[in-house]
Amino acid sequence: MKPPEADVRPNGRLLLTVLLLGSTLTVMAGAILTPILDLVRRDLDLSETQTGLVLTMHAASLAAVSPFIGRTIDRFGVRGTLSAGLILYGAAGGAGLVTSGYPALLASRLIFGIGAAAVFTGTTLLLLESFDGTARDRAMGWRSSAISLGGLIWPIAGGAVGTISWHAPFAIYLVGVPLGILALTALPNQNRRRPTSRPARGSLVKFILGQPVLILYYLLQLASSFLLYAILIFLPLRLGEVGVTKPLLVALCTAILSAAMTAVGLSFASLRKALRDLTLLRIAFISWVSALAALSIAQEPVLMIAAVAVFGLGMGIVVPTLTLVIGEAAPTALRGRATAVLATITFGGQVTVPLLLGPLAAAASTRIAFIAAAVLAAVFLLILTLTTDRRKAGTLPDQLSSKVRE
Repeated sequence: MKPPEADVRPNGRLLLTVLLLGSTLTVMAGAILTPILDLVRRDLDLSETQTGLVLTMHAASLAAVSPFIGRTIDRFGVRGTLSAGLILYGAAGGAGLVTSGYPALLASRLIFGIGAAAVFTGTTLLLLESFDGTARDRAMGWRSSAISLGGLIWPIAGGAVGTISWHAPFAIYLVGVPLGILALTALPNQNRRRPTSRPARGSLVKFILGQPVLILYYLLQLASSFLLYAILIFLPLRLGEVGVTKPLLVALCTAILSAAMTAVGLSFASLRKALRDLTLLRIAFISWVSALAALSIAQEPVLMIAAVAVFGLGMGIVVPTLTLVIGEAAPTALRGRATAVLATITFGGQVTVPLLLGPLAAAASTRIAFIAAAVLAAVFLLILTLTTDRRKAGTLPDQLSSKVRE
């Protein structure tokens, strides 16, 4: 398969490589710790909610600083912001190697989230602006596959070195430092498509409020990130209930989700050409309702793995679809901030998972947590279904495409 050509940049292939590698770091942020969560919980004597916060605390700072990251990129360009973010990502993430107390561990994760915010927004924005048309669809499909491959490789790596110590997986975050240095060479000095004038304050809010379809897509992104982390946090605990506790085995189970995402991502351009965006999203939420319901009742590990694979197929659809429709709708002057809002919503959804579902799991069981997640997925599926019932099929995506052409 021929890679999409970069937007007349001499280092196009190197740029694509750096951006795809950087994209894997966003999923590494949490996935690499999934196999050791139970070890951390037992060693530090944590509750279910406290354990979940180890995985999601970085999402709080990421969500908080992303709007500032987006404004910085819109004003000054991507290169310096993304490079600095990668280096901070590596340094703060690696701090877990020498952190033994729970408060210090959470503090390092908060700092880590600042670097992760620059990585998420910078890589997403450059991929959106470096390609056009079908090449952009293909590049976003590749990004989804890169993210899912990262979700396949990084948890296995975390589970493998987690057999040494629960501290050991934090060393893998250090890869961000050399990647940040490489980005200084690979990235363009500035984005030639950005206007020299600064957009008016508040224009992004006005733009979003003027497009109800964007509000719907942002809400769908919030739900998707929440449901993904419901899997990442509670699947290891659910597997522990049926006797699967070894970190490497837990990592392999989690990696099934990423393998399914990869398969969809590689064929995403063809899927988007054949089906409307709203149809793709409905298919994804149908798969999520089924998978989460199955995880709430299954007692055999094999059935749980099958459910996780089905969930991964839906995630492989949602990640590139929502990124594209949101990114394509925003004008160039606002695209950095529109992408940053996507980051805020994505990681804001993640950090709420242990706060909302943790008490349910503690009071009842992880099965109840998965039932609640299935109900949430069903609510959004109903919203998507009612939307198509009230309007002609494809009207919302067509409106969005019309706005982009304008």
